[in-house]
Amino acid sequence: MSIEYKDAQLRNKESAPLWEALQNYRQKGRASFHVPGHKNGKAYMGVTGADLLMDVLSVDVTEITGTDDLHQPDGVILEAQRLAADCFGAEESFFLVGGSTVGNLAMILTVCAQPGDLILVQRNVHKSVLNGLMLAGAQAVFLDPEVDAGSGLAIAPSLAAGSAALSAYPKAKGVLLTMPNYYGMGTDLTAWSELCHAAGIPLLVDEAHGAHYGQHPDLPRHALSCGADVVVQSTHKMLAAMTMGAMLHVQGPRLDRALLRQRLAMVQSSSPSYPVMGSLDLARRLIHAQGPSAFTAGLAAVNTFKRGLAQLPRLGLLQPPQPRTPAAASAAGGQDPPPQAGPAAYTHQDPFKAVIYDRTGALSGFALQRALEERGCVPEMSDEHHVVLLFTLGSTEEDAKHLLQALQHMVEEDLGEQPADSNEEPDQLSSSDSSPLVQSPQELQRTDSNEEPDQISSADSSPPVQSPQELQRLDSNEEPVQISSAAPSPPVQSPQELQRTDSNEEPDQISSADSSPQLRHPATHDVSTWNIFEAQSYSEPVAFHLGTLDPKELTALPPEQCAGEIAGETIVPYPPGIPLLYAGERITPKQAKRLVRLKDLGAKCQGAADPALRTILVRNTSGKQVTS
Repeated sequence: MSIEYKDAQLRNKESAPLWEALQNYRQKGRASFHVPGHKNGKAYMGVTGADLLMDVLSVDVTEITGTDDLHQPDGVILEAQRLAADCFGAEESFFLVGGSTVGNLAMILTVCAQPGDLILVQRNVHKSVLNGLMLAGAQAVFLDPEVDAGSGLAIAPSLAAGSAALSAYPKAKGVLLTMPNYYGMGTDLTAWSELCHAAGIPLLVDEAHGAHYGQHPDLPRHALSCGADVVVQSTHKMLAAMTMGAMLHVQGPRLDRALLRQRLAMVQSSSPSYPVMGSLDLARRLIHAQGPSAFTAGLAAVNTFKRGLAQLPRLGLLQPPQPRTPAAASAAGGQDPPPQAGPAAYTHQDPFKAVIYDRTGALSGFALQRALEERGCVPEMSDEHHVVLLFTLGSTEEDAKHLLQALQHMVEEDLGEQPADSNEEPDQLSSSDSSPLVQSPQELQRTDSNEEPDQISSADSSPPVQSPQELQRLDSNEEPVQISSAAPSPPVQSPQELQRTDSNEEPDQISSADSSPQLRHPATHDVSTWNIFEAQSYSEPVAFHLGTLDPKELTALPPEQCAGEIAGETIVPYPPGIPLLYAGERITPKQAKRLVRLKDLGAKCQGAADPALRTILVRNTSGKQVTS
């Protein structure tokens, strides 16, 4: 019979009850007459190259006496989860063995308990959120993200958009945000939680990339400390758990926790991985016992890298918009800086996410990633302009120096640039370098090329936040837009209604020191994000379901020909796993251009029938045929 911990006080935070139970099981060496079939790894005895696997399998057990049950814990798993709640500031924490994906599914299925329930959702979300909406049969009102003017990257929606959407749709069951995003960009969520709680609904946060937040003075606050009601964190991403190890944290009275437990049992395996759960216990103990000092070495490593990067003027580092200084104002002739898009949504950058780019724009993020990999450095991800370099508490000074050496060699050998202390000025850099790492102008065409951006008339320049009367309400007789896994009906807005006006203003510089034109961030208002849409600040209700379409209703078209068509599939560049195009949406000309660009640059996409994006599935509405 398992040991009861329900009324016991927590053990010392330096303990790891679940991991210790697994170690105890291993040391006793009892004969196994239960699953799993590898019998504590003995099935691999004598198999060449299986030694490492055998070590892991020695603690790969199941729900037996002494190891507890994830779905009804009353022993070591319960105590491990209580220690996690204490460490991360939650009232209750749950171990996840399917990554943040299952956490997102569970919290959506809990809040949207009935088909047709409506929830407000940040539009640039992970694909698991869309899958959760489909499983729940929910309606989503999408909140468009603001865009950082300096980088062109989508961040979070404005609080004003959220407030207006809640006024328009008071029956919403909750608000779901992602913070921070894949690039480490974020802001404080206190105002969002206050907005939600005033409406009597919970704030749900996908904090997959912020499991380390709040654990060191140099790290941003975590969502729970800002008042969020339920938070999902990928402990394996930014802390030290095994891959697929994540946690869901809850506080407050606004979530049905009994229903949440049922939903977690529904979406998680009935045979959860004990090595993964044990690693969650160890990852928690590492930061719980050591406190902020657990991050000292990792922060030192990333700071070493950033200091070294400053000596390579060709390469820039993503940072939040900086306040206008008197010196900068004087240098600009006293003029005010260009307005920044969405500064409130990007007030801090994760110190562990070093996002770099070529300031001349000659080298794409994809090419930069390939070049780093050739030199033994493997980045987290890249897009058309940026490369995300992920440091953690496990990073070392040696890692940082290796990365700096790789970048230094690339700059000197491949791009023809002299070291930072050379007499050569940065403006002598040329994109005409013959190195294969440098993309041709045709490959790097942007909205500032000779191609005119799509225009809308002044009559279409509606304010960013629409009034309730201007948007469809839940009690309307009109059917909401339908989205399923196979593209049902088209959205309400036409392409003309969905287009934005392109600003003529230049993007803000990364800092006041980046004053020379050739060293500005190359982004414009239409580049370098997986998910910028031309739409209002919030959408009409979009109904999700698991319905499918007959393949005969779909046509495969080259992306060059798909503008104006209704998407028949969801396109998800991975990483970062954020849908660029949703099934059921009308493809705008700008979206079509982005699809072509991603295809030409070799981006990897999930969800598409053709992952290389040579063709896109669309609804049979125009009679177009694939051209050879």
